[in-house]
Amino acid sequence: MKAIIKQIILDGAQKAFEQGLLKSDQFSEMDIEAPRHGAHGDFSTNFAMVSAGTQRMAPGKIAEAVIACMDQGGIIEKTEIAGPGFINFFLANRAWYPVLDEIARQDDRFGSSNFGAGKKVQVEFVSANPTGPLHVGHARGAAVGDSVAGILAFAGFDVQREYYINDSGRQIQTLGRSVGLRLCELLGREVEFPEDCYQGEYIRDIAGRLDAEMGRDASERLLEKILGKEEEAEAVSFCARFAAGIILSGIRDDLAGFGVQYDRWFSEQSLYDSGSVERTIEEFKARGIIYEHEGALWFKTQEYGDEKDRVVVRSNGITTYFASDIAYHMEKFDRGFDRVIDVWGADHHGYINRINAAIDASGRKSDQFDVILVQLVNLLRNGQPVAMSSRSGEFVTLKEIVDEVGKDAARFLFLSRSYDSGLEFDLEVAKQKTSENPVYYVQYVHARIAGILNKAFAEKVLEDFETPWVGDPSVLQEPEEIKLFKILTAFPEVVEKSAAALHPHVIFTYLMELAAAFHGYYNRHKVITPDRELSRGRLALVFAVKTVIRNGLRLLGVSAPERM
Repeated sequence: MKAIIKQIILDGAQKAFEQGLLKSDQFSEMDIEAPRHGAHGDFSTNFAMVSAGTQRMAPGKIAEAVIACMDQGGIIEKTEIAGPGFINFFLANRAWYPVLDEIARQDDRFGSSNFGAGKKVQVEFVSANPTGPLHVGHARGAAVGDSVAGILAFAGFDVQREYYINDSGRQIQTLGRSVGLRLCELLGREVEFPEDCYQGEYIRDIAGRLDAEMGRDASERLLEKILGKEEEAEAVSFCARFAAGIILSGIRDDLAGFGVQYDRWFSEQSLYDSGSVERTIEEFKARGIIYEHEGALWFKTQEYGDEKDRVVVRSNGITTYFASDIAYHMEKFDRGFDRVIDVWGADHHGYINRINAAIDASGRKSDQFDVILVQLVNLLRNGQPVAMSSRSGEFVTLKEIVDEVGKDAARFLFLSRSYDSGLEFDLEVAKQKTSENPVYYVQYVHARIAGILNKAFAEKVLEDFETPWVGDPSVLQEPEEIKLFKILTAFPEVVEKSAAALHPHVIFTYLMELAAAFHGYYNRHKVITPDRELSRGRLALVFAVKTVIRNGLRLLGVSAPERM
């Protein structure tokens, strides 16, 4: 609708110029927004004010000239000039009716666009170390990353979802050591279990599984290597690979149960195996971007906006995580992505500048790289905090949340606030089948309309399930009906806004608004009435609401049930 209003304004301005009412046919870029208060119209534009310099006229005079030459015989009911020169538009009811045909024609593609113009985008999210199960923090990141990817794809981008497997480095070795020591305990040896090892019960379970798969004799030989010195590193690496494989398999299953599917799982170790990390370091050394100091290799990140230079290879010859991260992000762009989006926990905020530095140093533009920082989740039960401690291994896992409240409730509630704000997630609220639970509130609209349509077919108000929108929309004149029309018309713009801002929360807010408008309408008006034509018009409207609810929920990875 904004595009239509914009064209009406430009046509009016052109006609005003031709009639000598404006001084130039060069028109400034304008904003068209919906006013906060309905009394100010359906749309408002600042065209007159931004044109004052070009036209060398007062904004009020520009507004008068444009309005005088605009075609107001179509969808515009009236216009008014407000404040310093805003033009407010009040649309006739008939302006909104075409959305029913658009929704019916486009169906599950309504709201999609070519906004992204096919640009290749990679969204990397979760990417938790395979050292333990995914927890509630990972769950929010998974919901955000997967939804961002889905929204971008719907808006016309060529999107690939990726999981970066941190299967190299100190944490993986710590995992192997933890499992190895638990194996020793399982076999009756008294060993000291350090605090920096992984404490969770899952480590004991993995050790037991390792023992069962190897057999007792092989386990005893592995034990001797772990307790020895010469072959300890080899034994720890073996335990690490075994444990990481089991944990990663669990991560895959948990994410699949959460509705998340990746296009690619990328191994950090592969960057070392292929020589990519070493080649990147040597290339940057040759260009003077990486230098040696006190036996270590440092990246000149400070020259690219970071607060200080960063170590990429320690004085003992061991690379830092930053070294592999540099190589990984170079590899992403080498694959031809126009834009790279990483979803990180909020505690990684300080890492952004160094990755930006690496991208700038490589000759690419850091504005091709976006980081979504996801704030923490406070898990509650009936308003009381649920204790969590990753150090002790006592934490609530993603699987536990999905098992308790379901995928749909979990995903929807994780997106109920903007990801740059903290979130309180109450497990009991997520299980409620009342309007207090946002996902139930929205899904119930879809299910209720499905029931209405079934009743309409049973009572022969509609003959063909495939075309329930057939009817005369002009019978729809109630204020609550026009409000629904306006919200439905806004959906494509909402999707583009969400894609541009990388904020799934925009879709959540829209769905809550649409659901509230429908519930308000349904409470005041019967859909199926003795008046057949009115019934068919209302059925067309609620069918459109059902379609948009389904499309919006799908973008957030949430189902749209036919019955509840």
